Amino acid sequence: MSTENEGTAVPADHPAAPSTPSTPPTTPTPPATPSVSTPAPAPTEAPTVAQNAVPEPTPAPAPTSTPAPAQTPAPASAPEPTAATPTPAAAGAGWPPPPPTVPAWGAPLPPAPAAPRRRGGGLVAAVLVAALVAGGIGGGIGYWAAQRGDDDVSSTTVSSGEAPASFKRDPGTVAAVAAKALPSVVTIQAKSGGSQAEGGTGTGFVYDQEGHIVTNNHVVASAADGGTLSVTFPDGKSYDAEVVGRAEGYDVAVLKLTNAPKGLQPLPLGDSDKVAVGDSTIAIGAPFGLSNTVTTGIISAKNRPVASGDGSGGSNSYMSALQTDASINPGNSGGPLLDASGAVIGINSAIQSTGSGFGQSQAGSIGLGFAIPVNQAKNVAQQLIRTGKPVYPVIGATVNMQEQGEGATIASQGSGGTPSVTPDGPAAKAGLKAGDVITGFDDHQIDSGPSLISEIWTHKPGDQVKVTYERDGKTSTATVTLGERTGDS
Repeated sequence: MSTENEGTAVPADHPAAPSTPSTPPTTPTPPATPSVSTPAPAPTEAPTVAQNAVPEPTPAPAPTSTPAPAQTPAPASAPEPTAATPTPAAAGAGWPPPPPTVPAWGAPLPPAPAAPRRRGGGLVAAVLVAALVAGGIGGGIGYWAAQRGDDDVSSTTVSSGEAPASFKRDPGTVAAVAAKALPSVVTIQAKSGGSQAEGGTGTGFVYDQEGHIVTNNHVVASAADGGTLSVTFPDGKSYDAEVVGRAEGYDVAVLKLTNAPKGLQPLPLGDSDKVAVGDSTIAIGAPFGLSNTVTTGIISAKNRPVASGDGSGGSNSYMSALQTDASINPGNSGGPLLDASGAVIGINSAIQSTGSGFGQSQAGSIGLGFAIPVNQAKNVAQQLIRTGKPVYPVIGATVNMQEQGEGATIASQGSGGTPSVTPDGPAAKAGLKAGDVITGFDDHQIDSGPSLISEIWTHKPGDQVKVTYERDGKTSTATVTLGERTGDS
């Protein structure tokens, strides 16, 4: 995993910013005797920085009063000396000397000399150095002004006319959507029943007022057999929960609070079929255990075939996923993916990552997150609540899960030497045979076995779908009526 701007070096040909501004030059005191006008010696030059250069003061002739710089009180003009009577400078007129001619706090800086043109590669480095230098100067001036302690330095603090407590967020803003949804999003703690009590943290959301919570199967799998589950709401209240049903293939699970409180507010469910690429998304979860975290993004793609596993050696799950660039990390699993209106359009389930780095045991988000479409998740959740077991649509054929790019090839034989095409099953009735390569399923392109399963599982048993396949170099189509399988095998 790469980090942006990691190890960026500052080019050596740019000067470093001073920690405090150089001491401003003092204005020469007018001579006491006006016998002969002698030019004052040039003041010693101070180091300059291009982004905040101080113009070199020009010494003025003694008899002429010097105009005051911007925002600085002008000193009283010294009286015109006469040749007959030399008069020293009055105590209140010429001393102390006028303030140095530096730009006043907040006043526009003099234009910096134009930098020479550079080719593309050096432009970013130059801008970066300019930002660093400007930051150093600002810090130095702030410290200098604070140390002076002058009473005449006015505050630059601007007071807001409205207190944050009374500030209203317009409906449809991220803040408004998050404020409404957060009370219905929970953090799940799962612990196994073993001696070491292994487990993890995930997310879920309120599905109905009876206390059902929808989440990912891999969030609760460790606690499914003799373990414990606790659900914590954003207000800090925790409740014990139990598993109602799990679907490994869909990666969906339903929990129920053992003592559900009254007044639960289920999140509204949207329509994932109507989601468009570019739609705004809001993800809520507990990445790396940080509960009630809200991130935003867009729908990056639809119908993305994804096969994922929890690393425990269990069955893989398959989904025709919604892809989003909203930041999703371990702990976001099972949390809702919302649209701009606050409706659930998906369940955050998996991320693509380049691998762990910097000693982390788990990899983080690189902007490739995948969510189970809510239309599919809703059907699975309803089935689990009714029967406690998932129901999968099937075509009655075993396909090769390793090959990619050429479609889904029906294997020569099934597991354990069984026929790859189930006799009198959906595929057999449609005329499909071993060796056929399925390239299309209900108008969706198929490039592998996992992508075929992902598309099949977006349907229900009994649905009729058009299948495009190749046999002996010839393309044909067939209509398949999907069968069903109950439970995880």
